[in-house]
Amino acid sequence: MKNGNYTVTAGLLQCTSLSSFFQLPSSQFRFVSWHRLEQCDITGDQLTCPRVREGPSKEELFQRAGGDVYLVRGRRRREDEGQRWDERLQENWENCLELNLSYQDLGDPFQKDNFLRILRRLIRVEKLQLVDNSLTDLSSVRLPRCRMLNLHRNHLVCLRQLPKLPAVEHLCLSDNAIDSLVGLGALKNSPLRSLNLTHNPVTFTQDYRVRVFSCLPKLQVLDGLPKLPEDSLPSRLHFPETTSMCNIL
Repeated sequence: MKNGNYTVTAGLLQCTSLSSFFQLPSSQFRFVSWHRLEQCDITGDQLTCPRVREGPSKEELFQRAGGDVYLVRGRRRREDEGQRWDERLQENWENCLELNLSYQDLGDPFQKDNFLRILRRLIRVEKLQLVDNSLTDLSSVRLPRCRMLNLHRNHLVCLRQLPKLPAVEHLCLSDNAIDSLVGLGALKNSPLRSLNLTHNPVTFTQDYRVRVFSCLPKLQVLDGLPKLPEDSLPSRLHFPETTSMCNIL
């Protein structure tokens, strides 16, 4: 006996369309950014942790196999798709002061173009969280007013891959793959007071703390520890940014 999506055989109830049966009404919005919802007038600067991941276009939405959804990877915004002016106004990234875009895997090639577009519009942001996003290079970005930047648990291998940060005071780079101090001098003229490089290979560099404090005279805290007397470098000595020696702990 059949009844709608069900088939009764020998006292057993079977669902002939499991994917449609278990589909929630809200599933149609799982790839939609907030500014693409109808009758939504919330702007980006009113959200602390907005979802900015790009979803597939209508033509590429999904390929179904056994009820599972497989996104078409490598998708880029088409030239004729563009971005509507009302969308741009509603995002309002230019007036955002504090933003958390963590845990969205925004370094993936599928997301990278849209993510960099957003970063370049953050001209007034002061506090920015980008934790665990698989980021590799932000050197093309400038954050002129950013005072606090958290890049914990990404894939940075060099300090030269950081964005331009003329106003940064607190910078967290823990759990990356930074292996040298090359590029640290770019932060010399910034008001940087605290820097966290824990769980990076560079922390095993010989005289690591002395080198960092000598390059950043305004720095007060390194890896959670305040500047100690032994971290001061005698004026007659000078260390290059790189070294082939390391500390054996």
